[in-house]
Amino acid sequence: MASPRTVTIVALSFALGLFFVFMGTIKLTPRLSKDAYSEMKKAYKSYAKALPALKKIGISSVLLRKIIGTLEVGCGIVLTLVPGRPKDLANFILLLVMLAVLFFHQLVGDPLKRYAHALVFGILLTCRLLIARQGEDRPEREERREEQITAQEKNKVKVS
Repeated sequence: MASPRTVTIVALSFALGLFFVFMGTIKLTPRLSKDAYSEMKKAYKSYAKALPALKKIGISSVLLRKIIGTLEVGCGIVLTLVPGRPKDLANFILLLVMLAVLFFHQLVGDPLKRYAHALVFGILLTCRLLIARQGEDRPEREERREEQITAQEKNKVKVS
């Protein structure tokens, strides 16, 4: 039977992956929702206007939207389907994207209801990453603890 930690990581990975594939697809094409796609286009135009440095380095609102959408789709697929370490890398990249999105929303002065999803999914990504990383440290800690106990037992034998 799988441990609760494993079930949690698998469930979070799958749910987050599907969410980011969906959101990234909305940024890239109007096929899923024309209204949401047009809303994304407007939002990214306002982000590009609020951050003129992007235009100076050659990043238009369209390119910014496509870069973020592609990252979301790609990392979402990795979170959903690819086993092992690549999930943690995809998780980290998506966490950086969420921080950038939160920055953009703050920059243009959007109300909380416009970016609450980015905040929630950023927290979920952080939780998933912490849970995944926590399990890798555990064997090392247990090994060190066993070594300490063994050393303490040897000291007790010498003292007696």
